[in-house]
Amino acid sequence: MEATAFCPAHVTGFFKAFLDETQVSEELGSMGAGFSIKEGVTTSVSIYPKTNQNSFYKISAYGYQSDKTDVSEYVLNEFLKLGNFGDLFFDIKHKISIPVGYGLGSSGAVALSLAYALDKVLQTELPHDEIGKIAHNAEVSCKTGLGDVLASYHGGFEIRVKPGAPGIGKVEKINTKPISIIMICFSPISTNKFLKEQLPQINGLGGKMVSQLLESKNYEHFQDMSLEFAKYINVISPRMEKIIKEFTLNKIKCGVALFGETIFSMISQEDENKVVEIMEKYSEGIIVKSELDMQGARLLHN
Repeated sequence: MEATAFCPAHVTGFFKAFLDETQVSEELGSMGAGFSIKEGVTTSVSIYPKTNQNSFYKISAYGYQSDKTDVSEYVLNEFLKLGNFGDLFFDIKHKISIPVGYGLGSSGAVALSLAYALDKVLQTELPHDEIGKIAHNAEVSCKTGLGDVLASYHGGFEIRVKPGAPGIGKVEKINTKPISIIMICFSPISTNKFLKEQLPQINGLGGKMVSQLLESKNYEHFQDMSLEFAKYINVISPRMEKIIKEFTLNKIKCGVALFGETIFSMISQEDENKVVEIMEKYSEGIIVKSELDMQGARLLHN
């Protein structure tokens, strides 16, 4: 048997973290705002009778590579607790269409797409928010993210108004006219390391910005706040500064993906070429062109 699921990549522009260790994983997470895009992670799971007693799974990544499998292993082990699956071998394939470690929520997309595919192939028939909770707990436990699973579960341009896993955390979706999402990714940043070092200064500003965006519900305002947030927590590198200045001179709004050395621009479709033209001057960057994914994570019927 085989099942395939997709989870969109997700970018956070600003956030407030909730990491109280007295709470359970599914109550932890972040408030904040961001958006999901049409690129992400497609995961296929095939199951066979186990023949080799030394191993019960194989995890492969295609496209952009991830050097870790801990999130996938966590999700798989949680599903193994739900039934008598000890005689099965799991062949897990992640097709990753976004750079890993650049603030595009790849680990959350890996976890959630795998959880949907495992639920289908094992016929565990969990409610969708329970599938989401397993993926969210994997991210929190492996320290790879806080709010990406909740956001990409729902899709679209969203404000996370209550932290936590799907079913506990809450989002408010913001409707926009059709827009393009253009990003340039320069290099990765360790989310785990950054959270440890910067958390106190992050939280004060992030909480205020959630309230401000709930009032304006405007994607251009969101980009201004994302840029202000990135400057405040000092994550803008010299080459990011250079491209931001060029965008500003050309009256183009942009923001910073947390956490990665990544600049994004949410722009009207007629202005897309102007943004790409500027980004193409920076040959060391990876350019990603996309649109909002409004559906969120889902099973694919193959």
